[in-house]
Amino acid sequence: QVQLVESGGGLVQAGGSLRLSCAASRGTFSTYSMGWFRQAPGKEREFVAAISWSGGRTNHADSVKGRFTISRENAKNTVYLQMNSLKPEDTAVYFCAAGSLSVLATEYRFWGQGTQVTVSS
Repeated sequence: QVQLVESGGGLVQAGGSLRLSCAASRGTFSTYSMGWFRQAPGKEREFVAAISWSGGRTNHADSVKGRFTISRENAKNTVYLQMNSLKPEDTAVYFCAAGSLSVLATEYRFWGQGTQVTVSS
């Protein structure tokens, strides 16, 4: 069992940056691939990025490539999402998840509660 807690969300102007963190407790964090998803009001949960257990493999959705970067520090049981050049359409609740590299939310075993990111125009 892995417990995940996201932080770092907030309100930012378009073009700005935020760094989201996801801290894991319990379980063996370093053995899990991790992902970030987001969900805007009235929309389905959407894949953002994923990273392998070692950090050697990453995958980013086309909509965020070149702007967002996923990374992890296994010594701190933490995965990050650096978000640059933010756009109003990035506004959503962002969730971290453990257990897969898939773009499918159903492939992940554990989920955090989410953190709100709001980008103003």
